[in-house]
Amino acid sequence: MTMTQLEQSLPQPLAIAELQTAGAQLIDRILRHPFLTGCANGTVTLDQLRRFLIQHGKYSGYFTRYLCALISQLDEGDDVLRIAENLTEELGYGPDAATRTPHSRIYANMLKDFDIDIAAHPINPETQNLIDSIFMLCRQPRGTAGLGAMCLGAEGLVPAMYARIVEGFRHHDVDLRRLEFFSIHIECDDDHAATMYDILLRQAEKSPSCKITALNAGDIAVRARLRFFDALMERAS
Repeated sequence: MTMTQLEQSLPQPLAIAELQTAGAQLIDRILRHPFLTGCANGTVTLDQLRRFLIQHGKYSGYFTRYLCALISQLDEGDDVLRIAENLTEELGYGPDAATRTPHSRIYANMLKDFDIDIAAHPINPETQNLIDSIFMLCRQPRGTAGLGAMCLGAEGLVPAMYARIVEGFRHHDVDLRRLEFFSIHIECDDDHAATMYDILLRQAEKSPSCKITALNAGDIAVRARLRFFDALMERAS
């Protein structure tokens, strides 16, 4: 039996179930990190949260370029258009008022409100590793690895992860209006992740090897993000 015949003989719903299970497990791994559990119980300091804003700002400053790298590797024109819709929202060309300001500008305004000059702070090696890892995965052929990284290891994590960050700020009585960037993404990134997930499921239905590629990419992205959080804890201590 050839590899193609073997792939076609496998029960495809199993691939879908595995992706769903893996996505839930990756979210759980992130939420169990001491930084995010500390946000939930109020033990993370405001200084640590400010450090997060700095390093996350350096990572998220490349977000539109991650999407561009992913788009460049997709084979299907319809998939390109769907991911491009996510990109246009990030750039401030969305259909409603909440998406008509570039997200990078919203983040910059938040940093200004917290009196943070991001350029005055060096990038952590772990932050640079996260950036490099996401870029590397998004540049892989067919877009499968990029979808795994961005869906399972990034967009799919955002609502739960940002909700924890907001909890951390609330423990320090920070007005939620100052955290608009996180609020927007808690709401809209569910749709972004769903778009990527639909494309990924279709690829996995065609070939179980795509499922493996996506799962590996999601794991790589999450391990890099966990090191990102480790660095915040270590440097604060």
